[in-house]
Amino acid sequence: QVQLVESGGGLVQAGGSRRLSCAASGRTFSSYTMGWFRQAPGKEREFVAGILWNGGNTYYADSVKGRFTISRDNGKNTVYLQMNSLKPEDTAVYYCTAKQWEMVVHTAPDTYDYWGQGTQVTVSS
Repeated sequence: QVQLVESGGGLVQAGGSRRLSCAASGRTFSSYTMGWFRQAPGKEREFVAGILWNGGNTYYADSVKGRFTISRDNGKNTVYLQMNSLKPEDTAVYYCTAKQWEMVVHTAPDTYDYWGQGTQVTVSS
């Protein structure tokens, strides 16, 4: 089992940058494929980015491709989401998620086993 704690959210102006972090508990972090999802008010939770357990493969939603970068540091049990060129439509609660021993990055939220509490990102125009 793993516990996930997100941080780094806040208010940022359009065009700005923000880096989210997700710290995981436990000694088996390197065995988890990690993902970031987001949920805006009145909308369904949507996939943002994912990274395989070995960091070798990443996958992005079309809406963030070229602007967001997911990375992980297995030595620090942490996954990051670097968000650049932020837009007001990026405003949402961002969630970190994990699934152990997964060889592909899934985009459906119900395929993941563990979730953080979320961190709010608000982009002002």
